[in-house]
Amino acid sequence: MKNDVNGNECGWEGQGQPVARTLEPISVRIATAVKLTGICRSTIYELIGDGTLETVKIGRSTFILYPSLKRLFERS
Repeated sequence: MKNDVNGNECGWEGQGQPVARTLEPISVRIATAVKLTGICRSTIYELIGDGTLETVKIGRSTFILYPSLKRLFERS
């Protein structure tokens, strides 16, 4: 498999059109989760508090595990 100019893996699919394959993040910060989902910051913290969103704390930073953020919308 080859890489495009940005270093992303790309392959060929369908009618010979190149398709870029990007990696999903492992985790995102709270502010990024707010931007990605449109859910307000306080609701994000409520979802963390009730265990709906899984987090990892590294130093003073809180990271939301990306798969748990995706599951939130798969349930809806």
